Amino acid sequence: MRDPEALLRAAEDTAVLLERHRVSAVVIGAVALAAYHYVRQTDDLDLGVNADLPTLRAVLAALRQVGYTAELREPDGDDPPGGVIDVTGPFGVLQIISYADRFPAVIDDAVREAQLVVRAGSPLRLVPMPHLIALKLYAGGHKSKADIVELLVRNPELDLADVRALCERYRLPGLEELIAEAF
Repeated sequence: MRDPEALLRAAEDTAVLLERHRVSAVVIGAVALAAYHYVRQTDDLDLGVNADLPTLRAVLAALRQVGYTAELREPDGDDPPGGVIDVTGPFGVLQIISYADRFPAVIDDAVREAQLVVRAGSPLRLVPMPHLIALKLYAGGHKSKADIVELLVRNPELDLADVRALCERYRLPGLEELIAEAF
């Protein structure tokens, strides 16, 4: 990250802007991994949202209006997300990743259950760890699976029954193999 403090401020500003568009967000990705004791290199901060394309376009326009450089990448059939807004500036990169029409339940549930904030007074809430694991399972790929194993290893107090129940509810296969690898 170029300037972590500036990136955090940009993400907080963006979270407030998203709320004005009736879009709630949770911090996902490497920043959330770090909050759960697994620090790995990252160049961005990711916000998970549920927003359809018209809403993403309105958010894009609002971001530009307040001075951010932002681009919308609309989804194609093979993308797990339902659209991504890349917000760039001297602070680095902030990504708004929508799971609308793809995997909205996990974001809705994560927003509802999120209790941890990135810092006192911040509007940025961290995705709960079971939901982060579900998002990683959904994304698939070697990197996401490795992230799950590291989360499990570094958080032995995690209630695996909760994680299993959540992944079963979302019909996400592959968790048991990763648990076996971790332990």
